[in-house]
Amino acid sequence: MTPTTSADLPTAAHRNQLLHTMMSDHAKALLAYADKLLNDRHTAEDIVQETLIRAWPHAERLYSTEGSVRGWLLTVTRNLVVDRMRSAVARHETIGAEDRDLPLPDHSGAVLASVEATGLLRRLSHEHREVLLHTYLCGRTVQETARILGIPAGTVKSRRHYALNILRAEAGKGLTPER
Repeated sequence: MTPTTSADLPTAAHRNQLLHTMMSDHAKALLAYADKLLNDRHTAEDIVQETLIRAWPHAERLYSTEGSVRGWLLTVTRNLVVDRMRSAVARHETIGAEDRDLPLPDHSGAVLASVEATGLLRRLSHEHREVLLHTYLCGRTVQETARILGIPAGTVKSRRHYALNILRAEAGKGLTPER
């Protein structure tokens, strides 16, 4: 047995080049194979990535032997797919088309509207905001609001009227909310 010298060890650049070659030559085939087995593109991509990570330390040996590099990679991919499916079955989960790409509700419109409304309300005086709070957000009548705030019902009506006019005018300008 001969001792290994630093000249015999593959350089990191050489191993990286072998990995790049492996990816360009085999990644599409591995992805197609994993996707066919799993029927789930995202999980298949994870499997291919794991396959290439496992192949990287062995790249020098894989390309120096007479065996098939793609055969070895496909075997690793299949084993990873089987492991993934078995672990899902052990947790009583299923991998299927009904579990993939479910559309999630988009709340960005509601969040944006809330931010804009908050900015608009900040432009009102305290008295106007207070009347809108009681009449719209709390659902109180004009008389209830007047009693709670200790002001006449006519004042509640006029403050509500002017507050809504201000909000309409400000919203019509398309101003951005204050930060």
